[in-house]
Amino acid sequence: MVTPVRVVVALCLIAPFVAMLWVSSYAKAEPTFIGIPFFYWYQMAWVVISTALTMIAYRLWQRDQRARKAQGGAGA
Repeated sequence: MVTPVRVVVALCLIAPFVAMLWVSSYAKAEPTFIGIPFFYWYQMAWVVISTALTMIAYRLWQRDQRARKAQGGAGA
């Protein structure tokens, strides 16, 4: 069953893929950050962002599963 929590989980997991596959949005050298071209620091920033989004998705999924078990609902 599709619930708002599951939609948020899916968006958290899909966002990094979309950001990295849309290369034309970050295929440039400017602006630089401490001498590092945008192309590189953007990708490194997404490593941290992806970690945070995956953690959020996992926590939301756990909470959703506990709520479903408490309600006596069907499995995942």
